[in-house]
Amino acid sequence: MRLLRLWPDESHFDFMRYRRFSFPLSALMSVATVVLFLTIGLNFGIDFKGGTLVELQAKSGTADVAAVRHTANGFGFGESEVQELGGQGNILVRFPLQAGEQGQTQVMQKAHAAFDADYEFRRTETVGPRVSGELVQSGTLGVVLSVVAVLLYLWFRFERELALGAIVGTLHDIVLTVGIFILTRIEFNMTSIAAILTIVGYSLNETVVVFDRTRELMRRYKTIPTVELLNLSINSTMSRTVMTSISTALSLLALVLFGGEAIKGFAVVMLCGVVICTYSAIFISTPVLIYLGLMLSGTRAQARDRADLAQAAE
Repeated sequence: MRLLRLWPDESHFDFMRYRRFSFPLSALMSVATVVLFLTIGLNFGIDFKGGTLVELQAKSGTADVAAVRHTANGFGFGESEVQELGGQGNILVRFPLQAGEQGQTQVMQKAHAAFDADYEFRRTETVGPRVSGELVQSGTLGVVLSVVAVLLYLWFRFERELALGAIVGTLHDIVLTVGIFILTRIEFNMTSIAAILTIVGYSLNETVVVFDRTRELMRRYKTIPTVELLNLSINSTMSRTVMTSISTALSLLALVLFGGEAIKGFAVVMLCGVVICTYSAIFISTPVLIYLGLMLSGTRAQARDRADLAQAAE
């Protein structure tokens, strides 16, 4: 029985040719992300901003989001965020952080007075400024330390050129993932940090597979041109890349469509992250080796060959 092949075994597709387009495109997207981060910023959730979160369940089964938003904004506590959770009459209301414990108490008093008649209070969370500040600090520190640990692993895992290529690809994926959060305005909270760290792991996995094959081929074909070597590396691992990416994307798509509002933001970011990581491993991490000095591998190989010949002659 013939096995399913998602990519031809003897493919010789020239991926390196597209580096002239992928590099400027990625550079433009990365710069745009930095600009948007400095101007618009992330849509921080209650974990980082602080405030009061209330989940309401309509007693009639149908929630009037517009009416709830109008009422909540009329409390005088600033602009509130109101969103519907699924289609079962569930509403999530986020009130801005108020000064002091008394301010938070007033928020809940007014909320109960306004919504008790038509809605059931299913969940209430309050995060003060001190707690939110500690979460920001801890979350940022966690991401930074995790990324540093990954970069150190890459440095010791590969030769210098391969390690630098993997580092460039990983940082590229992190920046573009942050750009997804900014563009979609998906709430950035503690779950979002988990999404970023998961994407870092997926990016590392995709890059390591290609670079392991690159290193293997460097030892087998000592005088092969760099561009041909990298194309061969990608083509020989492309079946695995396609299978992994499609299976992961289908699982995440199911979560986006049927997982509910609570996990939808995480699933959307992860789905975009899979696309970014796959693109990065093929069109960023691997082609960048050409400019990071992998072409010197041919020179090293020639030097080793000359040394072997000299030793044999002796």
